[in-house]
Amino acid sequence: MKKITKVVVFAFLTLYLGTGVEAQKLDKFTADLGKKVVMGKDVRVPYTEVISYYSYVKPGCKPDEVREGKNFFYLYIWIPVAAPEIGVRMASPVPEKMSPEKTDFVTADFTDNKADKTNYFDTWISFERANGIVSVDDILPKAGSVSWMNLGQNDDSGEMPAQPSGSKYNSLMRITSDINDPLKSLVIGLYRIGFTTYKVGDVQGSFLAQVAAPISIPGVVIAKDLESLVKMIQEGKK
Repeated sequence: MKKITKVVVFAFLTLYLGTGVEAQKLDKFTADLGKKVVMGKDVRVPYTEVISYYSYVKPGCKPDEVREGKNFFYLYIWIPVAAPEIGVRMASPVPEKMSPEKTDFVTADFTDNKADKTNYFDTWISFERANGIVSVDDILPKAGSVSWMNLGQNDDSGEMPAQPSGSKYNSLMRITSDINDPLKSLVIGLYRIGFTTYKVGDVQGSFLAQVAAPISIPGVVIAKDLESLVKMIQEGKK
């Protein structure tokens, strides 16, 4: 009986600790396109393309905009081909088992502060398209006066891992292109992720943002400002 008990306890601890380790890493980012329902559960295939952006918001950092008392920050994205679907997700802090790869976008702020495991924020994200900007040459001249179309937003997602507090306050959304509605089509152009917190408060700490698609879209660039975005496009960052 003692041997059986030890085996059972060992198996339980192995399963428990193994699950804990996996919980520190994001699951594969999967698409709505081709989704099936099997035995009452959604079954999705992974996105073909996943672009990662690692960064850090310093405590007290000046926001890009203040909306309804909330500090908003933006990530600007150039998408060079039309896509049938775009997935966007954000986790804060960066999960411990996640680290940048060679092709990922990594800011100096993240590199300088990656040891900070204390600061993080309750993510809230939106995904917007700049109306009428379909050429790189138009980004800087027109971005200051362009209108932005809100394609979707998300606060808490049960598909994302919990934050250190134990709450599932990370964000994920999928946007499907509507070819019958020009305003909701995922065409070539300039996009941005807006992010803040659900409650009024500071946005601070590390975060990982990912943009994904069910098709290959080489040439996607992500930057924290438009000048950097254009420079990286011209230099052929990706």
